[in-house]
Amino acid sequence: MARALITGITGQDGSYLAELLLEKGYEVHGMVRRSSTETFERIEQIRDKVTLHQGDLLDQRSLVDALRASKPDEIYNLAAMSFVAASWVQPTLTAEFTGVGVTRMLEAMREVCPEARFYQASSSEMYGKVLEVPQTETTPFYPRSPYGVAKTYGHFITVNYRESYDLFAAGGILFNHESPRRGLEFVTRKITWHAAAIKLGLIDKLALGNLDAERDWGYAKDYVEAMWLMLQQDTADDYVIATNQTNSVRECVEVAFDEAGLGSFEPYVELDQQFVRPAEVDQLIGDYGKAERELGWTPKTSFEELIRLMVRADLELLSS
Repeated sequence: MARALITGITGQDGSYLAELLLEKGYEVHGMVRRSSTETFERIEQIRDKVTLHQGDLLDQRSLVDALRASKPDEIYNLAAMSFVAASWVQPTLTAEFTGVGVTRMLEAMREVCPEARFYQASSSEMYGKVLEVPQTETTPFYPRSPYGVAKTYGHFITVNYRESYDLFAAGGILFNHESPRRGLEFVTRKITWHAAAIKLGLIDKLALGNLDAERDWGYAKDYVEAMWLMLQQDTADDYVIATNQTNSVRECVEVAFDEAGLGSFEPYVELDQQFVRPAEVDQLIGDYGKAERELGWTPKTSFEELIRLMVRADLELLSS
């Protein structure tokens, strides 16, 4: 039975990946940080099927211990300070977790299990002020947030260890991916939750920033399959995982309010400057051609299907 260790297992991607690997017959281990408010709600349904280890990307010793205890064949490094807006408030901590933390994980792997396969969660935020549209694996990076800068470091250190130490270390440059398990601070989930709450009469307003901001949005459940596929190849490489389509925040609101049966969103939406980024990224749109050719991966869920399924999930959540 193959063994996998997932850092960030309690997050959106970690929980979907854990479910996928369990379906494939893996023994699944997860790394969690010790905190005063531990939240396992995303993995509640599989809690008894996974083994959790305490570890922290800021603490080298704990990573070595987690790897020794789990003896993984595959390591999925998904843990990070994952909210771009928060990276402006905590830029140094973001650098430590999202950037230097990757080095600590690779060093621990090199010490304990150099034969394992490593997946690094890279991000479309590395492109930032985009230098070509759509973006591919060879598009230069120009990050526009402390998060994007930290992810760029994490990405290049992974490439560096692959080339320097002959480790199997792959990088998935994932564009925005959403789901009913997305945190409420992310704009898509904020929109679907508010649409459901307004429909149910729990609140009456939704505050948003730039309605014209566009993203390449996919479904997290589709994207974790790409992570797994990357570690099944003969050689490690980097892949863009995206939909090659963009939609605006405005379109997201329109679909969400339609699914909730509210009609026009305009009476409910207020524009608030606090949600406008200090530096907005340009047109992030990913070309997944290489992933399709080499991994056989394509996105299965359209943007509209995704937002509608998220609204239905939020209506169910808030009705219960």
